[in-house]
Amino acid sequence: MSQPAAPASEPAPPLSEEEVAAWLRQHPDFLDRHPEVLEAIELHHRAHGAASLVERQMQLLRDRNRQLERKLMELVEIARENEHLSTRLHHLALALLEADDASDVVNIAQDLLRDELKADFVTLRLIGNPQAEETGLHFVPPEEPALARFEDLFHSGRPLCGRVSREQLEWLFGDQADDIASAVLIPLKDPNRIGLLALGSRDPHRFHPGMGTLFLGTLGELLARALRHHLEARA
Repeated sequence: MSQPAAPASEPAPPLSEEEVAAWLRQHPDFLDRHPEVLEAIELHHRAHGAASLVERQMQLLRDRNRQLERKLMELVEIARENEHLSTRLHHLALALLEADDASDVVNIAQDLLRDELKADFVTLRLIGNPQAEETGLHFVPPEEPALARFEDLFHSGRPLCGRVSREQLEWLFGDQADDIASAVLIPLKDPNRIGLLALGSRDPHRFHPGMGTLFLGTLGELLARALRHHLEARA
């Protein structure tokens, strides 16, 4: 008497693309052990039609190398710029040490800013007794209402690039405000409020929110310290 036939087993469900990709990641030597599979694989290249997997991998490696080279060149350029700025700040610090008075401090800073940052306009407002006016210095009393517009700037203690209101520009630059398309505000504190340094440019892209402020912040600290020294000595 014949035996009943065993029921046919159901075929296993096909693997998903994610499962195949995960398995290949776990077995990266699979294509080395099965080169015939590698030869059969083709990828559709966007510009040149079909390309082998090896060609595609080589192209990806070349693209990645080019990206790394560009990144390296950017880092080298940043390092050069930082070295240059560090040298300029060192020279500024030495010059400020030799300044005779507060007016001399301002003149030294203005020369640097015009040469180094290509600022078309430089203005400084010191907080103090307006009766103590000197050549090249402009004082405003501590109770000056317009200083309230810069409260956030003093609170942060960091330079502000690009986002300068019309009222701030007019108070700082007067009639020259119409010619300014971008600006930087630098609070001067050491540790109390000493004043405001403002730079203006006719170029709308010269000073923008994305620019680095390390140089400007360090410059503001040096300038504030030098000004405080001379203003206290004069008082």
